[in-house]
Amino acid sequence: MAKSVNKVILLGNVGKDPEIRATPSGTMVANFSLATTDRVKDPSGNWSDRTEWHNLVAFQRTAEIIRDYVKKGSKLYVEGKIQTRSWDDKTSGEKKYRTEILVNDLSLLSGRGEEGGGGGYTRSGSSSSASSTSFDQRSPAPTEDYGQSAEITDDDIPF
Repeated sequence: MAKSVNKVILLGNVGKDPEIRATPSGTMVANFSLATTDRVKDPSGNWSDRTEWHNLVAFQRTAEIIRDYVKKGSKLYVEGKIQTRSWDDKTSGEKKYRTEILVNDLSLLSGRGEEGGGGGYTRSGSSSSASSTSFDQRSPAPTEDYGQSAEITDDDIPF
């Protein structure tokens, strides 16, 4: 059997607040859109941005993390797979399609003071209920006094 791969990696910003719901069986589901932007140069040498919108879906614990920490403007790193669903429209009877990314891994990249909160939390895993949230628990490095404060704050970080 030939090997195949269905893997998507996205780094972008959330377009609007996620929609959160629960299935009749109680499974949490989060639906949201993510924008990725490429900067391209046209034939006359002018730069322009091209934004691509992606529909994302997350389940269970990942959906709960999205509910609690993700909002419009949040910067996310997402790994997942592409899935296309189809259904018959109830009013027209026409067959409809929707291509979306099923989220397997999620990292919140927005800082505390930025849109979306986040602070660097990470969630990995597919259908398991185990969560993997990482925090930097190291003690601060000793500092030497060079005539000014050596403490670094969120305002000192350039991104």
